[in-house]
Amino acid sequence: MAYSSSLPFSVCLLVLFHGCFAHIDLVTNHHQGQPWGQPQQPQPRRQSQCQIQNLNALQPKHRFRSEAGETEFWDQNEEQFQCASVAFLRHKIQRKGLLLPSFTSAPMLFYVEQGEGIHGAVFPGCPETYQSQSQQNIQDRPQRDQHQKLRRLKEGDVVALPAGVAHWIFNNGRSQLVLVALVDVGNDANQLDENFRKFFLAGNPQGGVVRGGQSRDRNQRQSRTQRGEREEEESQESGGNNVLSGFRDNILAQAFGIDTRLARKLQNERDNRGAIVRMEHEFVWPEEGQRRQGREEEGEEEREPKWQRRQESQEEGSEEEEREERGRGSRRSGNGLEETFCSMRLKHRTPASSADVFNPRGGRITTVNSFNLPILQYLQLSAERGVLYNNAIYAPHWNMNAHSIVYITRGNGRIQIVSENGEAIFDEQVERGQVITVPQNHAVVKKAGRRGFEWIAFKTNANAKISQIAGRVSIMRGLPVDVLANSFGISREEAMRLKHNRQEVSVFSPRQGSQQ
Repeated sequence: MAYSSSLPFSVCLLVLFHGCFAHIDLVTNHHQGQPWGQPQQPQPRRQSQCQIQNLNALQPKHRFRSEAGETEFWDQNEEQFQCASVAFLRHKIQRKGLLLPSFTSAPMLFYVEQGEGIHGAVFPGCPETYQSQSQQNIQDRPQRDQHQKLRRLKEGDVVALPAGVAHWIFNNGRSQLVLVALVDVGNDANQLDENFRKFFLAGNPQGGVVRGGQSRDRNQRQSRTQRGEREEEESQESGGNNVLSGFRDNILAQAFGIDTRLARKLQNERDNRGAIVRMEHEFVWPEEGQRRQGREEEGEEEREPKWQRRQESQEEGSEEEEREERGRGSRRSGNGLEETFCSMRLKHRTPASSADVFNPRGGRITTVNSFNLPILQYLQLSAERGVLYNNAIYAPHWNMNAHSIVYITRGNGRIQIVSENGEAIFDEQVERGQVITVPQNHAVVKKAGRRGFEWIAFKTNANAKISQIAGRVSIMRGLPVDVLANSFGISREEAMRLKHNRQEVSVFSPRQGSQQ
């Protein structure tokens, strides 16, 4: 009887201690910087079949024209994209063009290849702390609008977007805005299948834009087009292709507190402008409008003072934002969502001054990873921007923990990729606009042509690492000379030359010829 009476007390005590430990674990994870709703450690990628015997440099296969631009997709069924479990696309946005608000089911990393623009991303639950002033006045009074943070886009910017985060892009520059993007459909954040999906919140984009160039009947498409052929899609599908078009108009009217006539307009069933539309009303950058108004009131000249350039460079580059992020990390409290994604940087610039490796006669390499853009830790993606001068070489190496999807942004050069059995699965000249995938652990070397060679490489790890085969920080330098001599069947003197002839790091300047 004594045993039976103590049993309920023991159960209550166990539940109490379990709750205490759970609370301690939650607080510990919170103070260690783990955002609410995120796993403590990044989840492993889904493994795909990578039996690649031959690689090709790829051009976009599907093109969809819109009112103010076009969207191009590379064929996601290509073996190299299937191996890396990614999708690749390019947006060309004309001046005053607006890429409609949308989101994807997988994390995205995009690079600004050309032009300038404005980017907005909306995180649920984050405050609308920024204010814009419309150019249109009602009753002679300017209209102000509150919204979440906006970001300037310039050539060389790398921007990260988590899965499911709605975003939009506007070209406020004087030329075409060109963006290339990698969507990591194999990422654990994507709980659907590995097919590209883009969910639009407005407009009536072509079905191919929604499905990444894939038709609903793939077999029918493959029978109509030969492999590698570029296909242009311009037909508009009936009915709206945004997420609101599937709801009943009376339900939408009640949800937004509007009439059914306006609700039907949200569904955009007769909108034939596509995914990129022309913005009729001029969009004013919030801070820019406030500064212009202040200068006009004070009678200042329309010039850009030093303090403005300094403030803009901080917004672009972000040394100060990085310091603020570190400061916030040490004093986290309260709303976990607001303390993480609401204040995280999504953009990182890659100017020459921030290069990780620089050779005045060879070029430079700039890396964007979780150390300088912390949100990449949760996306498990990173990027590398490379610039090689005339005939320079990027040291032979392999990617230790990531696939590398390389897009050529300028110039031309030769890329060689070697598989585990010593066969060159790619050895060709590449040029601007082409994409080539370097599978994990496959050796690769890049050599610039006479016009130089530039690229952006998206990598499927937050902190992608390479192991060099030649150069000052190579594996050859780390091996004993006797091991080298016996491994290659050469003399010790030849092994010494093999180890020490290249004193440069990663980027090698051109040489007239090799020593005999």
